[in-house]
Amino acid sequence: MDLKLWPGKPYPLGSQWDGKGTNFALFSENATAVELCLFDEKGWETRVPLTEVYNFIWHCYIPGIKPGQQYGFRVRGPYDPAAGHRFNPAKLLIDPYAKAIAGDVVHGRELFGYDWDDEAEDLSYSALDDSHLIPKAVVIDESFDWEGDTQPQLAWHKTVIYEMHVKGFTQLHPDIPEPLRGTYAGLAHPAAIDHLKSLGITAVELLPVHHFIGCPGFLDDKGLRNYWGYDSINYLAPYSSYSASGDTGEQVNEFKEMVKALHAAGIEVILDVVYNHTGEGNHMGPTISFRGIDNAVYYRLVKDNPRYYMDYSGCGNSLNVFHPQVLKLIMDSLRYWVLEMHVDGFRFDLATALARETDRVDTFAAFFDIIHQDPVLCDVKLIAEPWDIGEGGYQVGKFPLLWSEWNGRYRDTMRDFWRGTDETLSQFAYSFTGSSDLYESNGRRPHASINFITAHDGFTLHDLVSYNQKHNEANGENSCDGENHNQSWNCTMVEFPYTEALGEGEYPPPPDPFAGDGETEDPEVQALRERQKRNFLTSLLLSQGVPMLVAGDEMGRSQGGNNNAYCQDNEISWVDWGLQFKNADLLEFTRQLTRLRREHPVFRRRKWFQGRAIHGSQVSDIAWFNPDGGEMTDEQWQVGYAKAIGIFLNGEQLATPNARGERIIDDSFLLFFNAYWETLDFVIPPRFQSLQWIAVLDTAEPKFVESQGRIYAKGKAVPVTARSVVILKCLK
Repeated sequence: MDLKLWPGKPYPLGSQWDGKGTNFALFSENATAVELCLFDEKGWETRVPLTEVYNFIWHCYIPGIKPGQQYGFRVRGPYDPAAGHRFNPAKLLIDPYAKAIAGDVVHGRELFGYDWDDEAEDLSYSALDDSHLIPKAVVIDESFDWEGDTQPQLAWHKTVIYEMHVKGFTQLHPDIPEPLRGTYAGLAHPAAIDHLKSLGITAVELLPVHHFIGCPGFLDDKGLRNYWGYDSINYLAPYSSYSASGDTGEQVNEFKEMVKALHAAGIEVILDVVYNHTGEGNHMGPTISFRGIDNAVYYRLVKDNPRYYMDYSGCGNSLNVFHPQVLKLIMDSLRYWVLEMHVDGFRFDLATALARETDRVDTFAAFFDIIHQDPVLCDVKLIAEPWDIGEGGYQVGKFPLLWSEWNGRYRDTMRDFWRGTDETLSQFAYSFTGSSDLYESNGRRPHASINFITAHDGFTLHDLVSYNQKHNEANGENSCDGENHNQSWNCTMVEFPYTEALGEGEYPPPPDPFAGDGETEDPEVQALRERQKRNFLTSLLLSQGVPMLVAGDEMGRSQGGNNNAYCQDNEISWVDWGLQFKNADLLEFTRQLTRLRREHPVFRRRKWFQGRAIHGSQVSDIAWFNPDGGEMTDEQWQVGYAKAIGIFLNGEQLATPNARGERIIDDSFLLFFNAYWETLDFVIPPRFQSLQWIAVLDTAEPKFVESQGRIYAKGKAVPVTARSVVILKCLK
């Protein structure tokens, strides 16, 4: 190449085309030299030494460099792993600020900064060039016609989240053209959006779309690949393999078109982001980007032995959020996705790791303070996964204002309640009403609780009621991977919990935990499993807080008992769209539930229940009853074996006005939950017996029952089938 080199500017970092040429800038505090590497259409490399340095930013401007130009960096400096430095100019490095990346990392020994065959392991040095294995960054044209797109900014209390995988959601969809399946364009297709709208979804939460390592070595060796994408190697570029437009930079516009189409349908886009670690792994991992640019800056190293990495994620390393440049990278990334890509929020993977300014967790760390003060980020949806694997890492309920949290306690409580575990009734009540025991004391509202029964990590809803044990054989790790404590029940006729004594001091042997796992022809077990699915969905979608569904749960998607399908980029993980016909009743039941929630604000209050009369009424906003119609006493809340409860929700006592300041008046409801293994008759509480009540929902039935005209009044008992829910609406 015949190039002219101008000094350029240190900001913005990355590459920026101005219509006449491109500015390049890279931060490296400990480097001694940096080379910009430009690649032509045949893959030939031209190296350009960068001589301008300002505030540790190496930069230049090259006239004539246009969008589509592929590039990388080589960085020189000390190779001294024992001191925390791993510079190696034989390794081509991905620009941390690249906005597009062409292709995947290809596994090979050349990726590693050390010599595989040297007994000194990572202390050795490899001069093998890896440029043929490293995907190249791409200069892009950032102009785009958003055609007046505006972010929906839907209120939290109206939000219903749908966690999904861009590829897995559309890969098998018969109504999406084959070239678009598994892509951003596929998700933007009317067939995909129509399904989301029919479900009442208001926000999609996308598993990671930051560019990640697709096939780490250990997966590549087994013929598997990183499907979930929790191994980011760049925080600004959308993953190119999810693009139908190729990987020359057009994937950026394709992503924007997807966002625009979802917004036009009133659906927000939330990204699952992984700022706690990168895909470069531990000290034995490859050198792909951050490690070679400035290892001691970007990663948290063991203080007394910087050859090794602090690891709060279980993935080998932790980003060094102490360092101003690393914090700047995270903030620049977040703002870019909001301002330039128009996304509406973020779910932070293992967010507790970002709160560790020391080894201890501090949810008032600089990261949270900066977001709180940022005029862009303080106004988007922020969701924390409030745990990591470090000491004191479980921080459910402890994040600051502005943050909502994946409520792991909600998940565990609902699973235990419906499988019949003792000592869960009072916790069920807290969870169903928004988990005020976790979130109210620090000033947060019910929307702080992101309620979920299932997530990408773990059993699907179908598998939760079909398996006692995980079945992860396909992962090639002898089923040693994945969670062991699933709180699942396969609904076989061995009651849970199994405690029946044969005689004094004698107990039968425990049942085989695998007995009854998987599909069955037993009609009773099938019926119970379907009822349990409806119980879980009803609990989830009518609880206070923000419900999160997982793609495919609404139509009974199964992973065959695999509760850790992170490496299954195949039919195990992809949504089977044939299920929408096979399980049409479950799909319609879910749609009816989201409609019930949407039409009745009593199920999605903005503020906490007060548990007392308001607006001068003699009837409180919520009340709790035994099956016999009597109000729950303090003592009864502590009865471990209790598995049934009635709840009155007063639609006339909502306390908070609508957007125009007008009082909201809704219908009132009685909800009868029976997790007991026998049918129970619930008595309508005496104070409500003068009213007429119509059955709206009975999870013993595959469909909503309001059209059946089942009306109850004047003390008539309401039979609630074993392990089911009945909901009555007051007839005014």
